[in-house]
Amino acid sequence: MTKERQMEIILWSIAFPGFGQFLNGQFLKGLLFILLEVVINIQSNFNQVIIYSFQGDIQSAIEYTNYQWLMFYPYIYMFAIWDAYKDAGGGKSPYSFLPFAFSAYFLTVGLIYSSRLELFSVLFGPVFLPMLFLIPGISIGFLFKATFLHLTNSDLKGKGD
Repeated sequence: MTKERQMEIILWSIAFPGFGQFLNGQFLKGLLFILLEVVINIQSNFNQVIIYSFQGDIQSAIEYTNYQWLMFYPYIYMFAIWDAYKDAGGGKSPYSFLPFAFSAYFLTVGLIYSSRLELFSVLFGPVFLPMLFLIPGISIGFLFKATFLHLTNSDLKGKGD
């Protein structure tokens, strides 16, 4: 599959979990991700939280968030993106899942602290703080991937002596 096609699938997966699976012809799996997305979205009040956040009413977004349900979202979201990408022919190198996994971890940590943590005296809330935490998450994932690849390659070179 071409890089352009892989990028198309990743971007549709980012737009809505399950769409990438549909593009890959995996309709049952895609439907499962869509159903999970809808259930978690409704139970966590996520659409209203997004609206409040984009309108700048962070306190209402925090109060309206059902954190018990929204905590599931980062893992489903990032796994759906990874799964679609992998099934589209990406992720063939060892440890290529790490940036996706670390992104999910960091999104969740951002969500946990979103009601209290201020950065530069700004409370970003349950939408924007996890987005900011995505940056170190994906960066650390790539760092771990590179480290593990380096260590694996060093071990292979050492065994050849």
